Amino acid sequence: MKFVLFKNSIEAGAAPIYLFDGEEEYFKRRGEEMLRERFLSESALNSTAFDGAELKGDRLTSLVAAAQCFPFCSEKRIVKVADLFPSEREFDTYLKPYFEHPCASTILLIVNNKGGKAKGADLKKAPNVTYVDCSRADEETVLRWIFTRMRREGVACDMECCERIMRYCLGSMSRIAAETEKLLAYAGKGGTITAADVDAVVYRDAEYKIYEMTDALGRGNFTGYMSVMNELMGKGMDEAGVLNSLCNFFRTMYAVAVLKRTDADAAKVLGMKEYAVKMSRRQANAWGKERIVRTYFFILGAVNEIKSGKRTPQGALAVVNAELFFGGQENNAG
Repeated sequence: MKFVLFKNSIEAGAAPIYLFDGEEEYFKRRGEEMLRERFLSESALNSTAFDGAELKGDRLTSLVAAAQCFPFCSEKRIVKVADLFPSEREFDTYLKPYFEHPCASTILLIVNNKGGKAKGADLKKAPNVTYVDCSRADEETVLRWIFTRMRREGVACDMECCERIMRYCLGSMSRIAAETEKLLAYAGKGGTITAADVDAVVYRDAEYKIYEMTDALGRGNFTGYMSVMNELMGKGMDEAGVLNSLCNFFRTMYAVAVLKRTDADAAKVLGMKEYAVKMSRRQANAWGKERIVRTYFFILGAVNEIKSGKRTPQGALAVVNAELFFGGQENNAG
C-alpha cells in the first residue's frame, strides 16, 4: 500500500509484520512513530531493535526469539530490524515458520534502506507481510500534506506558497516537514504565510539554487544569475564547486531530455527526485538539446583545465560566465 493509506489501515488494528521500503526516510520514520503512538505503552520496555547486516545464518533465530516475546503492560510490542535481506535459504530455514504463524502481540517492523540481494528472498511476497511503499510521494499528495498541516495549526497558506515550499525542498518530505514546522513557528497560531515568508524562512537546496541560476541564464538575466551564484559562494561553495554543480546539472538536463520516460520512471533510472526531473525537463525543453550539449562540454572543459592546472578556479568560472552570457568573449582572468 502507499504510505498515504497506512494511517487509515492501522485504525482497524495492526498487521503482524510490516515492510517499510523506499527512499523517503520521512515516511519510514513517521510510520514507526504512528505504530508506537497507536499500539505501545511503556515504549522503552516493549521495543527491540536489530541490524539486519548482523543477522546472518542461525543469528536470525535471535530475531525470531525476540518476536515471540510478550509485551509488558502494553497492547503490543515492536521488534524492529533495519536492512533485512535474507537469502531464500535463510528465509526458508529460520524465518518462514514465524512469518506463517506470527505472534499476535508483536509487530515485526522491517525497515529497509538499501538495495538487497538480487537473488534474495522477496519479503514483499512473504506470508502475513504488509508492504508499505515509502517511495517519493506525487506532487498532489505533497501539496495536500503541506496545506492540511498548515490548516490544522490555524495558519493560512495558499496553494502558491505550498508549491513554493515543495519546489525549494525538491519534493523531499523530510525537508518539507522540517521547513513546514519552521514556517508554523514563524507565523504563529492564526497567522498567515506569504510567498515572501517562504523566501525568507525556507532554506533552498543547493541543487535548487543551481536550477535558479540556469533558469535566469535561460532568460538572459545576468544579474539574477550572478545574485544566486554569489549567494551560493557566500554560504561556502567555492568557484570549483559552482562549476562542478553547473556541469552536473547540464549533464543531468541532457539525460532527462533524451530519456523518453515518465518523470517517475526517469527519476528511478537516474537516481533523482521526481520533482527535480520535472524541473530539468522543463528547462531542457526551453534550452534545446544542442545548446545543452554545447554548454555542458564547454563547462566540462573548464573543469578539466582546473584539474590540469591550466586555469585557476576563479579564472575558469570567469571564462564560463563570459561564454554563457557573451558567446565566448573571454576576459583575461585566469
